[in-house]
Amino acid sequence: MNQDGMTDADHDLVPSQALLPQEQAGGLEALVAARRVRIDRFRELGQDPYPSRSGRSHSTVEAGAAFLAAEAENAAEGIQGVLLAGRLVGAIRRFGGSAFVHLQDGAGQLQLHLRRNLLGDDAFAAFLDLYDIGDFVNARGSMFRTKSGEISLAVDDLRMLAKSLLPLPEKWHGLQDVETRYRQRYLDLITSAESRERFVKRSRILSAMRRFLDGRGFLEVETPVLQPIYGGGAARPFTTHYHALEQEMFLRIADELYLKRLLVGGFERVYEICKDFRNEGIDRTHLPEFTMMECYWAYADYQQMLTLTESMISGICQEVNEGLTVELEGRTLDFSTPWRRLTVRQAIQDATGIDIEAHWEDLDGLRQALRELNLACAPQPTWARTVDELIGEYVEPSIWNPTFLLDYPVALSPLAKRKTDDPRYVERFEPLIAGFELGNCFTELNDPIDQRGRFEEAARQKASGDDEAQPLDEDFLRAMEHGMPPAGGLGIGIDRLVMVLTGTMNIRDVVLFPQLRQR
Repeated sequence: MNQDGMTDADHDLVPSQALLPQEQAGGLEALVAARRVRIDRFRELGQDPYPSRSGRSHSTVEAGAAFLAAEAENAAEGIQGVLLAGRLVGAIRRFGGSAFVHLQDGAGQLQLHLRRNLLGDDAFAAFLDLYDIGDFVNARGSMFRTKSGEISLAVDDLRMLAKSLLPLPEKWHGLQDVETRYRQRYLDLITSAESRERFVKRSRILSAMRRFLDGRGFLEVETPVLQPIYGGGAARPFTTHYHALEQEMFLRIADELYLKRLLVGGFERVYEICKDFRNEGIDRTHLPEFTMMECYWAYADYQQMLTLTESMISGICQEVNEGLTVELEGRTLDFSTPWRRLTVRQAIQDATGIDIEAHWEDLDGLRQALRELNLACAPQPTWARTVDELIGEYVEPSIWNPTFLLDYPVALSPLAKRKTDDPRYVERFEPLIAGFELGNCFTELNDPIDQRGRFEEAARQKASGDDEAQPLDEDFLRAMEHGMPPAGGLGIGIDRLVMVLTGTMNIRDVVLFPQLRQR
């Protein structure tokens, strides 16, 4: 039994105040007008509905924990003078001279119990008449436990902190429209504890990654977002104009070439967590604006980077999930090490029956093999792009648990070092998880003559119709000609990493404000 002799179940769900004439007519405009009237009534009472100062002694979670600790020592009555700050959520439950509502802050929720004989007639009437679900308030009082067992705050003082004009999504159904969840992420965060936890976990993943790299001697740096020549990947850029310099500029597609300049300059372990931009399509694993981590390690190769990668990702999973498994679409992802290793040639052969060495750099022959095996594959302008399409269409979807796809054809990797035992391939791997790639890694090419030749070949591919080919970057070549140490380089897609570590299958669910078409 609670403090006014009733159980929580005795309370009915009722509006927080009688309907004003505007509300009886219905519609959002009428509701906003009614709430504006309440704002005016606050001011008539000499109260600012948007005061400059607020306070808090506990979060909701801290208040609950303090009560439990005191309760264990039979001293729960001593938890008085608790001051909370947060938003009213759910519904106001009223019976006679008593009302219940929940207060939500950044830590969680706590039930508020408001009684006429504790607040006073005027304050209790003001609560029922002027407060709405969605309002931010300060609530002060003492902690107690209701008969049903819910820890609550018996409120002896309530103050408005910020009056809401628009209603929150209906409590029981939440925010059902997916597009609204993305366009108005704040409503998603208010109504969905799962969504809030996902983005809290994203922050923890980034913090854990920084600690891992910092702890191994890597230096976090910043490189240009606007670049005169884009590079470090195969993608179409976003183009803009730099008025002060009177020249065309590009939003970076990667930060690779600038980080390698730092290797030339003498930094031996560097990394950057940054936004990259690629003017391409949108699907469940692709967004044109995305977050990447790239790191470069002088005197290391792709095998050392492979060990670094699985140690880092498995360690992050253990830290943020308290285990090495994640549930995703009813299946278990196991991040235990060591991860499986598989070459590109073997993976394509296993998935399609095609041996790429039987059609090496023969675009017509590879296309004929696809037709003979009745394999659907979007037409590509070059042999290399066709091989890449096979990986994306047939290899990646067949991989579930973390797997390293190793040793790519040189034509697919203009910035990677050739394998010494077979120079047709390069020392490169991609970590694949849950049907898509999570990142990319090379033993970095540091031969400026070889690099120039590959840039020139990419330029020929661009001229033949491949608009994602790497452009020639003379400034980067000049840096390499001063000498770049042997190095391993790794890029990890942060958005995709968050997807797999939070059990999420759509990239827009792990990005706070994904870009959408304007209405």
